[in-house]
Amino acid sequence: MKPDKRALVTGASKGIGRGIALGLAEAGWDVGVNYNGDVAGARETASAIESRGRRAWVLQADVGDRAQVESLFSRFIESAGGIELLVNNAGVQTWAPLLELKEEDWDRTIRTNLKGTFLCLQAAARLMQSAGGGAVINIGSGANKAPFPNLSDYCASKGGIENLTKVAAVEFGPLGIRVNCVAPGAIEIERTQQEDPDYAGTWGARTPLRRVGQVNDVARAVVYLGDEAAAFVTGQTLYVDGGLFSQVPWPYEDE
Repeated sequence: MKPDKRALVTGASKGIGRGIALGLAEAGWDVGVNYNGDVAGARETASAIESRGRRAWVLQADVGDRAQVESLFSRFIESAGGIELLVNNAGVQTWAPLLELKEEDWDRTIRTNLKGTFLCLQAAARLMQSAGGGAVINIGSGANKAPFPNLSDYCASKGGIENLTKVAAVEFGPLGIRVNCVAPGAIEIERTQQEDPDYAGTWGARTPLRRVGQVNDVARAVVYLGDEAAAFVTGQTLYVDGGLFSQVPWPYEDE
């Protein structure tokens, strides 16, 4: 009898979160689809998971609120019966120069991205500890290590997520819980297309592999790190960026 493979993905109503949820379903996982405001999108994700022959549960919660996070995990466990994998994907950002960034926007981004990751990580780890282990994957960004102008709140939150990942991996290793970070580069989704109508052309030209990423690229990395194939991998950040953030500005023209 195959062991249960039950995953909870936060912020899975669209974009990278939906891609991760579908990638997990295709790899044999049953998936909890968390959303905050987009119930229609979450239902679409769940329907697509079920069309792949896996179970899906639609679960509303604001990950930045402890009471809602506790309810989220309680409802997931009640429905799924356990949890082997958490993917902390829920995130927001504010596009504004640092001198013009509003305090409430800073608070919202840190609350959702960093505090939300902390609260869900803690809740999942307590359940996994009782069950004898599991895996957590935090979704970072190229902003983990590179400064992005006009995205100071987002950079601060993602940098924090990477170091939180490392601390959690060290503390939770003896409990049989692996914690890793997947950091996407330029990924073509609805939000990034709104940033730049020629998003693929702009960022593909700057990426060593000469294309932008797709949600499936991120999903495959998550599937790997959530699987037993990565049983001895923890505390790591896997950049899924086509080499974008491995390069430095080079002052010489190509010959």
